[in-house]
Amino acid sequence: MSDARAPNVIVDQAEYNEVMKRLDRIDEKNEFVSSEIAQRIGKKVGRDIGILYGAVMGLLLFVIYSYVTSIF
Repeated sequence: MSDARAPNVIVDQAEYNEVMKRLDRIDEKNEFVSSEIAQRIGKKVGRDIGILYGAVMGLLLFVIYSYVTSIF
């Protein structure tokens, strides 16, 4: 009968900590880039909504002005 066990891996604690620090830095950079992309998309959406609200308000003011001037 053979003894089928999973192999054990022994890692130096200093190497492990160094790798974990590198992974943390990579994760921070990834989160930063993702947040910057989300912020830029938010700015574009906000600008588009602002333009839409401005156009609607301008149209409403024009309609109200046209209606008021036709009464007098």
